[in-house]
Amino acid sequence: FSVKMHHKFSGEVRRWWPVEGSKEYYTALYHHDYARHGRSLLSFLPGNETVRISRLGFLHYSFLQLGTPNVTFLVALDTGSDLFWVPCDCEQCAPEFDLNVYSPSASKTSKPITCNNSLCQRKCSNPDRCPYKIAYVSANTSSSGTLVEDILYLIPGDSVVKAPITFGCGQTQTGSFLDGAAPNGLLGLGIEQISVPTILSKSGLIPNSFSMCFQREGSIGRFTLGDKGTLDQKETPFIIDPTYNVSVKKFYVGKTVKTEFDALFDTGTSFTYLADPAYKDLTSNFHQQTKDPLDDTIPFEFCYKTRDNQTIDERLKISLNFDGGNNFSVIQPLIFLGDETGNLAGYCLAVIQSNSLTIIGQNFMTGYQIVFDREQYKLGWKESNCYDLD
Repeated sequence: FSVKMHHKFSGEVRRWWPVEGSKEYYTALYHHDYARHGRSLLSFLPGNETVRISRLGFLHYSFLQLGTPNVTFLVALDTGSDLFWVPCDCEQCAPEFDLNVYSPSASKTSKPITCNNSLCQRKCSNPDRCPYKIAYVSANTSSSGTLVEDILYLIPGDSVVKAPITFGCGQTQTGSFLDGAAPNGLLGLGIEQISVPTILSKSGLIPNSFSMCFQREGSIGRFTLGDKGTLDQKETPFIIDPTYNVSVKKFYVGKTVKTEFDALFDTGTSFTYLADPAYKDLTSNFHQQTKDPLDDTIPFEFCYKTRDNQTIDERLKISLNFDGGNNFSVIQPLIFLGDETGNLAGYCLAVIQSNSLTIIGQNFMTGYQIVFDREQYKLGWKESNCYDLD
């Protein structure tokens, strides 16, 4: 089951946005990361805080259909949480968005989840309805309501599969959800029993795996449930604690650096964040490879001005060596900045220093199909053109 995956700044999703490739665009993405992870991430350099960013707080979205008759929802994709929920019989939901709201009474196939269901994890005041409340890292951000079962429509090829799933009827949202983050619901892709990949695999409909493909150009990728990748993909084992962590044994940037660290592979984070000593080791070796002057007006620590008709040095490459020995070559470690006329004005190493969290973000995944194999507890990757995955 495969659907298109839309970036928050794509035409299908955005409400307002900076020009892609501008300083404001990348500052907006950083603010997204900061809202997602809070104070564990350091700030940009002073003076780069003013930007009017998209109200949509998550990074990628897909269209899904629920209920009978089927209703379409534009849901945020989140590998850092487990529950799937949509706005439902709202008491407090995101305002001012012309998007669908789910109602159990309007769907012929909707059923409440009772308190004796194994997926019910909270104490019940009503034995016929299981309540839920899930809190997120962003300050005071939560969703609460009751659990229901209904039909999710899967379309593998020309056929349609009606899959019963359990999800949250989100009656009350707080925090950033009221400011537009995930206004039409959120699909948690974590490893717990309540997550949609787990439910579908237990039903025998799909393998317990999924993939996300990040296109090099443009804002549309591919999200595929049940995808275990290909035989020729490279792999490394997960460290499940409790999310999708991997172990880096060394990295290459100009030369091999034997610095070991564990990192969260997070598709919902725009850039890559490293704590010391990994950050200092990687950035200092990168800086030694470039001969261009630093540009301190751009909101990353290692940004450089370019000269007329300059091509970027091919030596500015980064690869990571994971547990198991396989190399992950970063296709686009740099971001490129244009001037008012559209010409190349500079470039930055899109790696940011972190207080504690070490995160491999989406910028390092660009150009790859990333496979989250939850049966074998492995991360897989292979270079891919996401438009060729139909």
